[in-house]
Amino acid sequence: MKQLKQNYLVVTGRQDLAKATAGKRAVLALVFATWCPFCRRFLPVFEKYTAGRADFLFVEDDEELAAGEYQIDTIPTVLYFEDGALAKRLDGQRGIGLRENELVAFIQDCGLA
Repeated sequence: MKQLKQNYLVVTGRQDLAKATAGKRAVLALVFATWCPFCRRFLPVFEKYTAGRADFLFVEDDEELAAGEYQIDTIPTVLYFEDGALAKRLDGQRGIGLRENELVAFIQDCGLA
């Protein structure tokens, strides 16, 4: 795991993700890859809504470890963990990615707004 900017934690593997979500009531994690243009476009949107929040993570998945673990077919994808277990997910659309309004609705649906 490495620190990104101020309060963001970049998780680079399954074990890091398990450690980062363990013992926390609620965690929202953005799964992305640095090579993905849709992910690069969505990163500032995610940062806009998560700035200063310790319960938000970036999961850099260039080697697709998290994708395999959570059956992610399209990135970016946002995962919501409750008490360390996956509770909800917002999958990106192939060829589109994710939109800001989808993230806002998902954050509200997870009770994190």
